[in-house]
Parts: sequence; structure tokens; C-alpha cells
Amino acid sequence: MSDTLSRHPVLSALRGALPEGAVRAAGPGHLEEPRGRFHGHALALVLPSCTREVAETVRIAGAAGVPVVPYGGGTGLVGGQIVPDGPAPLLISLERMNRLRAVYRAENVLICEAGTTLQDVQDAASAHGLLFPLALASQGSCRIGGNLATNAGGVNVLRYGNARDLCLGLEAVLPDGSIWNGLKRLRKDNTGYDLRNLLIGSEGTLGVITAASLRLFPRPRSEAAGFVAVDSPAAALDLLALARDDLGEGITAFELVARQSFDFLSETLPDLRQPFGDTPPDWAVLIDVGLHGAQDAGAALTVLLERAMAAGLVRDGVLSGCEAQRAAFWATREQIPEANRRIGSISSHDVSLPLGALPDFIERARAAVEALGQFRVNCFGHLGDGNLHYNVFPPKGEQRDRYAAASDRVRRTVHDLVDAMGGSVSAEHGIGRLKVADLERYGDPAKLAAMRAIKAALDPRGIMNPGAVLRQGVPSA
Repeated sequence: MSDTLSRHPVLSALRGALPEGAVRAAGPGHLEEPRGRFHGHALALVLPSCTREVAETVRIAGAAGVPVVPYGGGTGLVGGQIVPDGPAPLLISLERMNRLRAVYRAENVLICEAGTTLQDVQDAASAHGLLFPLALASQGSCRIGGNLATNAGGVNVLRYGNARDLCLGLEAVLPDGSIWNGLKRLRKDNTGYDLRNLLIGSEGTLGVITAASLRLFPRPRSEAAGFVAVDSPAAALDLLALARDDLGEGITAFELVARQSFDFLSETLPDLRQPFGDTPPDWAVLIDVGLHGAQDAGAALTVLLERAMAAGLVRDGVLSGCEAQRAAFWATREQIPEANRRIGSISSHDVSLPLGALPDFIERARAAVEALGQFRVNCFGHLGDGNLHYNVFPPKGEQRDRYAAASDRVRRTVHDLVDAMGGSVSAEHGIGRLKVADLERYGDPAKLAAMRAIKAALDPRGIMNPGAVLRQGVPSA
């Protein structure tokens, strides 16, 4: 930390109020998001070890008008944790607040601090014979506070819902430095405005989540997965309907994967063993099943796929014969974003649409992107809940830098179509700073006015993650 910063009055006040070592210079890893699209700055990194220290940090920052940015695992993809310009903020990292406070086995509830990694929460639930179903590729490093602040989705939303649906209560520090003690374990609580759901998905703009009461679930006794070839996204939707008729809530995940995904994996990760070998289909579905009691997931999935083949919905496929093979199927799916990163997209889109509109969207978006140039499209994602990752890449052998000028045009074309078809341009990654203009373009005016009014009421100094979600300097209506 430079001499100038070390003499900053806010830092002097923080060093006087917090334990030794709690205030330090932010390292490069805290100032860049995973895709390298945003590079930021910070006055300092604050590492509180308890909620009281978070509250003291926010109080001191607020009194001086210094911005505050809650920092989880740094895995967000829309720049919500990065401040590229304006006054240098304090980054509040919750990594030291990683304690498991309690497990209520009979209630299927776990209480943990916000700095606990998602993997550690999953492991703690498993140690009690239970399941915390939120599952993300970054689960070893992302943290529960960030998962809730962004309302993370993942692969199991079809069965268990988003992060919002997995949370019963919160503890949080509000912008004035007060502590909200909302760690209730209640399924029903109709006592006025729902502050919990207001903070979930607010991306640190309304407060700092410090702890959470989380819902746990019984672990399925039997699990199995299948990777199957289908003729089209429409056939995949018909397969989903059939699967729901046969297995109901036993369907844990239902993922759509395009041929381009397999090709990118072969190009960038040639050692990865793929389920279809050297001849992947144009479209594939990864279906995951988890059943309770004496039911056998492998047998149930076999019967389902036999019915699907007889109906002409499935052409080919492979079923997991053991847990290792099921894990290998998921490894294929979870490596697709890494393959995309290595190829380098011109424009990436995290969108959702009504299920019935998905096949038409995929076809119309393909034609619209083709009209813009000779691009490659990788379309994959959580078909079961309507969330697609629709990413556009340069022609094979060419670098994305050559097409930088086309990025805005591609994004606008895809997002205009999503909006026209009743969808959302931000399905699970949030708004952050990347999509502030998109929210303004596609957001309902009444909703935006209400959001600005809420922000102004709870954070009148505008210190909480300024510039994320809502543009700075826009007056409330």
C-alpha cells in the first residue's frame, strides 16, 4: 500500500477499528473478472472476520462517502465485483467469514457465513446425509454470499430452483452500517416487505450479505445420466415433456448441447473423452435422474429412453453404467465454457425464454446472426428451465479481435430477438456492469423507476457497489 493510501483517513479509521491485518492492498486477482473484460481499482481490500467488523467498515466508509463493493469468490462474469473508474472503492472480501454456524438435520436447514464456498456447503450437507443442490462449475471458489447476491442458477434449477429458492433467511449489513438479523428458519413468514428477496439478486447494491439459512434436501438414493442424440431442439422439448410424464420431479437436470460445443471441445481440449466419440450429433441432451426409495434411476432412465426411441425423439445415446461415467458426462458439459473461453467469443449471451419459444428462437437467431457475417454459434444450456447460453464466435482460424467492431451489433441483434419473444437478456449471471445498458433498453419503465427509488431509499449516499445494476447519476422517479 502506497504512503498516500496508507495516510488516507478512511484507512486510518479502519485500521483503528479492525484487527491487525484486516486492511491491506488489493491484489491483481481482486481487480479483474475471469474473462478479462473488466479491470478495476480499489482503495484497499478489507477482510473482516465477523459481521460486526463488516458493519463497522460500512459505517466508516459511508460517513466518508467512500464506495463499498462486496467481494465473494470473484467468479462473476458481468463485472459486478469490479469498479473500473470513478472513486476507488473499498473491497470487502468475506473469505474469512467462512464458518458453518449450525445444521438442523430434522429441519433440513444449514446456517453458514457468506464467505463459505459453495463446495464446502455441499460437503457439510453431505456429511449429514443431505443435499444442497446448487451446483456450478465454479463451486470450489465461488462463495455463498455471491451466489445469493447474484441469485445464481446452475444445472439443477429445473428441480430445485435458483439460489433464491434455496434460502430461508439472511443476515446482512445495510448501507447505513446497521445489521439486519434475518436468519430465520421459517418456511412461512408474512410480516411485511420481503427484505430477504430484495437483497438476493441485488448484486451488493443494497447491502452486504454476511450469513444465510439454506434449505437442504434428502439425497437421491439412486442417480443416473444419459447423453442422447436428438434431431432438433423441438425434439428435445418433446423428450423433456415425456421425461416429466414418466419421472416427474425425478428429473434433476436437462441440458441441451449443440454440435458446435463438441467441436470446440475437440479443438481446445483434445484429451477430454467425449460421449459420442468422433461423430457427435447436431443436437444432444444430457439428462440426469435422481430417485428415492427403492427406485433404480438407471432402470427408469432406460425405460424412458426406450419409449423416446420408439416415439422417434431419440436417435442414439449412451447411459451411465456407474457413477464415474455419470461424472464423465458432466465433465463434458462443464468444460464447454472453458472451450468457449479458449476459442474467444465475439459476443456471449445468457438468455432465457418461455420453453415453447426456444426452438423458434434458436432458428430465428441462427438466421439473424448469419445475416451479419460468417460467424460460428455455440448454443447450449439449461433447456429444462429455458436458459440458453447463446455465444457467437469468429470463423475457424480467425481471432475475435478482428471482429471487435461487430460485437455490439451481434449482441443487439440477439437481445432484440430475445426481448421480442418475451424472454430475458439476463437469465442467471446478473446485470453487473456489463448489462446496465441492456437493462435500461429492455427493462420495464415502472420496474426501473421502482428499483431506483428503492436504491435511493436504502442507500441515499450511493456507496454500495455504485454503477452495478443501475447506472450512477440517474435520478429516482
